[in-house]
Amino acid sequence: MQQITLHQVLPQVFAQRDDLTSDVWKTETSFVKGNTYLVEAESGMGKSTFCSYLLGYRHDYTGQILFDDEDISRLSVSRWVDIRQQHISMLFQEMRLFPELTAWENVEIKNRLTQRIDRPTIEQWFERMGISEKLKVKAGILSQGQQQRVAFIRSLVQPFDFLVVDEPISHLDDTNAQLMAEIVEEMKQKTQCGVIVTSIGKQLPLTYDHILKL
Repeated sequence: MQQITLHQVLPQVFAQRDDLTSDVWKTETSFVKGNTYLVEAESGMGKSTFCSYLLGYRHDYTGQILFDDEDISRLSVSRWVDIRQQHISMLFQEMRLFPELTAWENVEIKNRLTQRIDRPTIEQWFERMGISEKLKVKAGILSQGQQQRVAFIRSLVQPFDFLVVDEPISHLDDTNAQLMAEIVEEMKQKTQCGVIVTSIGKQLPLTYDHILKL
């Protein structure tokens, strides 16, 4: 996948609004592989909705979303499975870890699907993010910041053309935010992926090619 295009997309909840000003909604907006994007939003402007659209979890919009030349409203279930496993990886704002599994198991359960990353690399990420001692700790008893770092590592253990990270540092201090940014940049250089970061406040400290207002 080389490009994601939103053509006049508008969430149905905003259909009656005449005062909407956005770089994303009701415009022609493209996200190109190899570039880094920051999507800034105020609360209630559809940030999580935007992420849900990109993964096909919601379809309550007018307009058209294209993955290259494919209209996503016409994709089959099997095609969506392929996209979520091979083309778009998401770090969810709510993290979506399995609380009964350990930090390592939460990452490995995804890595087993593609066998993309070897164990030493994953362990190195845990160490760099300061949570190497949490490998065998159940996710449900980790702090919010620790869970966010585990979820981030999990987002890396699959192939992807686009890495989408939804408020990735909301629970992190500046030091850990910088460490996360360094790993994201390394993955971008290695894979030439596109990176889409959303924020309603704290921003992942990257060099952005484009900053959009939702």
